Amino acid sequence: MDFTINENQQMIADMIRKFGNDHIRPRLMEWDESQEFPLEVFKKLGELGLMGVLVPTEYGGSGFSYTEYVTAIVELGKICGSIGLSMAAHNSLCTGHILQFANEEQKKKYLPKLATAEWIGAWGLTETGTGSDSGRMHTTAKKDGDYYVLNGSKNFITHGITGNVAVVIARTGAKGDSKGMSTFIIEKGTPGFKSGKKENKLGMRASETAELIFDNCRVHKSQMMGNEGEGFIQAMKVLDGGRISIAALSVGIAKGALEAAIKYSKEREQFGKPISRFQAIAFKLATMATEVEAAELLTFMAADKKNKGLKMTKEGAFAKYYASEVAVRTSTEAVQIFGGYGFTKDFPAEKYYRDSKLCTIGEGTSEIQKMVIAREILK
Repeated sequence: MDFTINENQQMIADMIRKFGNDHIRPRLMEWDESQEFPLEVFKKLGELGLMGVLVPTEYGGSGFSYTEYVTAIVELGKICGSIGLSMAAHNSLCTGHILQFANEEQKKKYLPKLATAEWIGAWGLTETGTGSDSGRMHTTAKKDGDYYVLNGSKNFITHGITGNVAVVIARTGAKGDSKGMSTFIIEKGTPGFKSGKKENKLGMRASETAELIFDNCRVHKSQMMGNEGEGFIQAMKVLDGGRISIAALSVGIAKGALEAAIKYSKEREQFGKPISRFQAIAFKLATMATEVEAAELLTFMAADKKNKGLKMTKEGAFAKYYASEVAVRTSTEAVQIFGGYGFTKDFPAEKYYRDSKLCTIGEGTSEIQKMVIAREILK
């Protein structure tokens, strides 16, 4: 594993910093307050190749590896967790699922539109009451000739309203059977497929989260990804990569909070000197920096295994669990260092604080990551 930043990583980091200063920072709090999903930003990210980072060039993507992908999410996370989250969900879940498991005809149809952000992608696994226990999902897909008829709903779906296409896992067999679920690609406008409630969230407020509802939604068998019964296994493999995405987002949020805290500690004076000169603050910053560095190393280790095509279930869980918890601790300490100002929306600490918590929940809670890690080490 090479820890040297390569030319592509540096190019992506520089590009995102400039893009963020020009197109995200000026309005990020406005979007956060209004919970507006800034579609125009993602169209621009698509023009830069960041909505198809992992998609091969033959399908209109950038053709980069997970190393460059992690760099992109980290840099976006430092600026705005919401933008980083939506970019990650689009890349690793909807687009990533199609890239991994679709047939050639499906790839040619959907990847060019997703990789350029002509279309925004959604991914539907979670349901009310079956979040972590996805094997017992209620949404069904009953075969009817050349079609499957879907009934049920999915919740907490990123881009559930704006998304042009959704990859959806539904039950085609017995409840609780890991081979009883199948995957479908469903386009917006398909009769019986609609969006539901948009969630009013604590953080990540500019990243749209909503229900998907299926009411006798007829989907042609050609829209199934892979074979019937493979949906759950596909989803678990997609989530292995998705954990790297959330780990990278966590690192970005933690880095953003740390950088803001360091800057403020050098500027804020008490008792005649900058507060960074007080051991209590200096030691906080030292701990924060060490944990952020460790989280980043775990994330790139998982990405390296993914690049090499090696099994990385354990490493992905390591990275997601540790980095997300570090993001929460680091952003909490940043608020403390800012003091009263950390509790106001005039300074960046409170937004990092609010955004960070989702990282310990989305794409598998910290408790689920511990279960995955325990299962892997106790084999």
